[in-house]
Amino acid sequence: MRAQAQFQDFYSVARVGVVNSVPMGDWKTFKEVKLNIPIYPGPFEPTWESIAKNYPGDPKWLRNAKFGIWVHFGPQASGASGDWYARKMYIPGTQAYENHLKKYGHPSESGYMDVLRDWNPNKFNPRQLAKIYKDAGARFLMIQGVHHDNFDLWDSTYQPWNSMNIGPRRDLIGEWAKACRANNLFYGVTFHHEYTWWWWQAAFGSDTEGSKKGVPYDGQLTLADGVGKWWQGLDPKRLYGYDLREYKSVAEKSLSPWSPPTPGIFEKHLDYAKWYSTQWALRMMDVVKRYNPDFIYTDGTVQGPFTGDGTGTGYKADAMQTVIADFYNRALGKRGAVNTFSIVKFRNKTNGTVTTEEFAIPNNIKTDQSWIAEAPVGDWYYAPGFTYDSGMMIHYIIEAIARDGNAAICISPLPDGSLDEGSLKMLKEVGVWMRRNGESVYGSRAWKTPGEGEIVNGKLKMLPGGALGKRHSEFKFSKQDFRFTVGKNGALYAFCMINPGPGSQLKIKSLSDGNDNFGKRIKHVKLLGFSGVLKWQQCSDGLSIQCPKDMPYSSAIVFKIT
Repeated sequence: MRAQAQFQDFYSVARVGVVNSVPMGDWKTFKEVKLNIPIYPGPFEPTWESIAKNYPGDPKWLRNAKFGIWVHFGPQASGASGDWYARKMYIPGTQAYENHLKKYGHPSESGYMDVLRDWNPNKFNPRQLAKIYKDAGARFLMIQGVHHDNFDLWDSTYQPWNSMNIGPRRDLIGEWAKACRANNLFYGVTFHHEYTWWWWQAAFGSDTEGSKKGVPYDGQLTLADGVGKWWQGLDPKRLYGYDLREYKSVAEKSLSPWSPPTPGIFEKHLDYAKWYSTQWALRMMDVVKRYNPDFIYTDGTVQGPFTGDGTGTGYKADAMQTVIADFYNRALGKRGAVNTFSIVKFRNKTNGTVTTEEFAIPNNIKTDQSWIAEAPVGDWYYAPGFTYDSGMMIHYIIEAIARDGNAAICISPLPDGSLDEGSLKMLKEVGVWMRRNGESVYGSRAWKTPGEGEIVNGKLKMLPGGALGKRHSEFKFSKQDFRFTVGKNGALYAFCMINPGPGSQLKIKSLSDGNDNFGKRIKHVKLLGFSGVLKWQQCSDGLSIQCPKDMPYSSAIVFKIT
């Protein structure tokens, strides 16, 4: 409850107007607000120019790690409805809405804050999970700190709606930090609360038909409404924010599967916007100070949080630059070196930031900036019916590293915090593959080409985009499909994207005799995990390899070529 006194009642300043009646302010002409938040002393100032000038470059461990696990877990897992349960439970017609009715009741009577009260993932064991992920071959974890639901998963100084005050009454980020250090895993904390203020707008609505037609959902509740109730002293507006549906497109987009409102500034709520962006930054800085993560991550679709457009709609401020400057100054002061990094999702090349590719992987090699391919198995939160297949995970990792990236894959825990048998089996199989073939993965770099094989619409056939599922597990590669990396030992590694079977004859066209791809005559070819001698020959039409009679592999096989 420590932050409650800092909260101003902005509702009394800007009363709710008629829905869809107020145009958004022009974000292009709106001058970026300098928040002037005190930061840890050091050479980094809260400007992109200062960050780029002073950042020494991405740490080597990121380039070497190659594979991580995305721990996307929080109270929204309670709904067993996939991603965005907290928002979709206020949208009739969605599976989340139906699931919420069955488990909790109508959202006018039992809303998301009641989900938070009851959330208790009693089988959630970060130390045990960290060991499982490490055994699967992961070298780093991306751990959710706060999602769009605005609920902090640590002992938060600035957000009273947090996991120490409500629900499990556990400092989950603190537990993760200890678990990662105990297992020698690098870890970062992810933050998704920038666009919470427009993401939550469905909670201010009501059913448009049926027996509850017109009855407001619990987003409309105030601090005074809590007197005598379990949440007395907790202001719902600290969770849901304020009703902003008077701005054009906000109400409409609040019911959409994804789209943010029309780009612009919430001009009637500038004081609230400044407070909100300040709190956004302070909460991230709180985590950095408390837990010393190796990296931080911000969600979004544009060049950074609070840009006025895309997911940054609503306000323009230097919040992101402030957080990064504080993070790097603190690393320098506490660690003696800036060996940390900041992921600003989809940001163009900027010294001091790392970008991501969500779902899809670039067609070509991407070396202009460090990047992480990110995708969930099934969805970002658990729902029944996911497809668990180690082959699709392995293919996703290979596609990323062949293009000079890293891969971070989310395996969503069950509502109680445990992993089901399907995901455990999948992770064990990935671990077996990584232990056999790790020298082709860890510390690798892209080769001259990401791969060879079938060409579809003028491009190399590759694993499709989207969340990993049935179509990925059933995706058909052939023995003509190869991917390449160069190991830190200088060897070339060729990944055949299938197990071609005992005695199969393979041909790698990119390594034909007479071309200069390899740069020298091939002397040795080894199948990783096989101790015998391979039959092979470098010919004018490619490197011909005969597979051994014993091929006890379940997925892609890897050849070491020197």
